[in-house]
Amino acid sequence: QVQLVESGGGLVQAGGSLRLSCAASGRSFNRHTLGWFRQAPGKERELVAAIGWSFGSSYYADSVKGRFTIARDNTKNTVYLQMSSLKPEDTAVYYCAAKASGSVSRTAKEEYEYWGQGTQVIVSS
Repeated sequence: QVQLVESGGGLVQAGGSLRLSCAASGRSFNRHTLGWFRQAPGKERELVAAIGWSFGSSYYADSVKGRFTIARDNTKNTVYLQMSSLKPEDTAVYYCAAKASGSVSRTAKEEYEYWGQGTQVIVSS
């Protein structure tokens, strides 16, 4: 059982930066793959980045490579998404999610078992 709560969203100008945080609870947190999804109005919810529980495994969508960084601190039960060089097309509700199995490169949202409530990111041009 994992519970997730996101924070850190807001309004930022294009080219700016934001760091999203996801506070997690649950005894099996360290064994879960963690992902950040986003969903813009009228668009499919998509995996932005994911991080595994061993060997530093990570995944990034092509649209955010080089701009976003995912990290986790298991001692603090927290996962972060550092976003830089933000673009208007990054505007979306961002969700933290967790799954007990499946590689980081498997992008299907259906594989993720636990979800946060989402945090809004708006990037103005």
